[in-house]
Amino acid sequence: MRIGDLVQKEELLHLHMLLVHVKKYYETVYGQEFRTDVYDEMSISPVHIHKNKVCHKKAILTLGKEIVENIKENRPSVVDYSQRSEEVIVEH
Repeated sequence: MRIGDLVQKEELLHLHMLLVHVKKYYETVYGQEFRTDVYDEMSISPVHIHKNKVCHKKAILTLGKEIVENIKENRPSVVDYSQRSEEVIVEH
């Protein structure tokens, strides 16, 4: 089965909105706008409730792919945790 086969349209809209929020979050973290040219060309957003499930599925997959590509391009190649002296607090 593929995404959306058993998923209701409302759930797709929520997932679509979540990905838009993830994009905005990472743009804030990295201090720059993520390019999502393919997604932008689709001219669909989570508020376009009149669009069908197939359109939203394509938008979700496209936006997700572009977010991952942007994160891969912007992440630091190596994170050195050995220099950290603070304790890690685990929240339950």
